[in-house]
Amino acid sequence: MVAAAPALLALAASWFALPIREVTVKGHRHLRAEQVVQAAGITPDYGWLYYGQPQAAALLDNPWIASAEVVRQFPGRVSITVTERTPHAVLRESGHEPVAVAEDGTRLPGADLKSKLPTISGWGPDRIRDALTALDATQSYGVQSVEYTPTGLLATTAEGSAWSGDLESLLKYAGALESYPNHQIHIYPWG
Repeated sequence: MVAAAPALLALAASWFALPIREVTVKGHRHLRAEQVVQAAGITPDYGWLYYGQPQAAALLDNPWIASAEVVRQFPGRVSITVTERTPHAVLRESGHEPVAVAEDGTRLPGADLKSKLPTISGWGPDRIRDALTALDATQSYGVQSVEYTPTGLLATTAEGSAWSGDLESLLKYAGALESYPNHQIHIYPWG
């Protein structure tokens, strides 16, 4: 027990002798640097030697952060570089406040909804990924919104719309939006 006391004393001293004294944050646009540092689990005077992957992994719990690189630099510095998700569409679900979603479907709370983002809406089983895929594939035809239901997907432009019971058929025949403006088109898998 007496021999362990110096080792414990050295361990405790290393915590205080090498705190994290400087944190740099890069790549953030929506989040403030302080929010990134907080998400990284860095608190004042946290021991530099003990900061590692388990604490840094908490960065990915923030929906805005798509990826992060954390580098410890001796003595007492930590550099954090994040890649943030960006709003891709506005999700309007019945009974919920509108929220921006990223390209991968991640909800982004606090995003500016006043920009000209296309909309996704719907009800029933979650088909947000299908709606995002349909939106991406049809934006060149001027699609402004995609609505999903248990029975299909409806892509709407300023002039018309195209409905299909399945995503594959909608993607295959989406050009009909351009070929037949001012029409409501129904696409069925059998033709």
